[in-house]
Amino acid sequence: MDKSNKPATIAAHAAGALDPQSGGVVPALQPSTTFTRDEDYALHRPDNIYSRADSDNLRQAEGVLRLLEGAEDTMLFPSGMAAIAAVFRTLPNGGTAILQSGIYWGTTAWVRDFCTRRAITLIEVAADDLLTACQSHQAGLVFIETPSNPWLKTVDIRAIASATTATVVVDATAATPILTRALDFGADIVMHSATKGINGHSDVLAGVLSTRAKDAPIWDMIRADRKMAGAILGPFEAWLLTRAMRTLPLRVERMSQNALALAEHLLAHDAVEDVFYPGLPSHPGYEIAQKQMTGGFGSLLSVLVKGDGDDALRVVGKLQLFLRATSLGGVESLVEHRYTIEPHTGIPQNLIRASVGIEDIGDLIADWDQALA
Repeated sequence: MDKSNKPATIAAHAAGALDPQSGGVVPALQPSTTFTRDEDYALHRPDNIYSRADSDNLRQAEGVLRLLEGAEDTMLFPSGMAAIAAVFRTLPNGGTAILQSGIYWGTTAWVRDFCTRRAITLIEVAADDLLTACQSHQAGLVFIETPSNPWLKTVDIRAIASATTATVVVDATAATPILTRALDFGADIVMHSATKGINGHSDVLAGVLSTRAKDAPIWDMIRADRKMAGAILGPFEAWLLTRAMRTLPLRVERMSQNALALAEHLLAHDAVEDVFYPGLPSHPGYEIAQKQMTGGFGSLLSVLVKGDGDDALRVVGKLQLFLRATSLGGVESLVEHRYTIEPHTGIPQNLIRASVGIEDIGDLIADWDQALA
């Protein structure tokens, strides 16, 4: 199986992963941490020495993602933050990084702390100012997130990549490789929290990096860092991830359809002030999203209800199908009052973030209607 196959085919066949020993159409789970050698101390298999770097299950999951992403190479990590940390640790002391503001708060908080400890100049700019910042500063790394969480800002990846000689890293978690292949638009590395839509079942913690240049020095640094730091995804998690990705295109298609229908309905609702969703023509990033996102606009949207924080909490409390929990991209719909979780980030008190699942859209709309009443 190769890049010429369509995403639905790659995913359904798990990029050709089978179990050659039994003939099973499902790859086996191999939990061993170490691998044998013969009497002459030759390895049974030269690619299997120790599981901190070697794992069939890991390679199988990475193979699916590599093909879906159109990448030259892919590496899995035990979380999205572990993947981000591996990228930023390639920056030298005293270097410079440009970071999009208003993105996932966990990224911002960790990067700020890391750059302070390493005397790295950190330039934080809003999505609309990224292009100017890239043209004005000599940076080693540019990190963007599109669509962003929770503001759903969209960034023109190709424009950013053309404006800088820095390594451009794109967090495309909210899009998944089904909707946006960031490498096709000039990104050097694309990152996902695979915990979210890629896995989609709220039962695996994982992160992933993919590159369009596996022989680049930065990629060698990341690979060495992953091995020596032990930032490896376990075989069971990798096996579950491979299993989940077989339905990734179907899940993303249904979630995107549901999210768009819900966004359109809520935007017209008398109790709603505004809706942030890149699939809405009223969204400031709609034109960019149309260019970069194929087949839908993702499962994530944010809603500004009319009123204050108490009004938003009342709505969240009345929702029945949207589970009150932190995360996004799962088959079940989730909802979160962001101000309660992150009051220090400048988030409006009346903002509600929703991750739309694969349930019946009529049921999801009815749930919001009764909660807004």
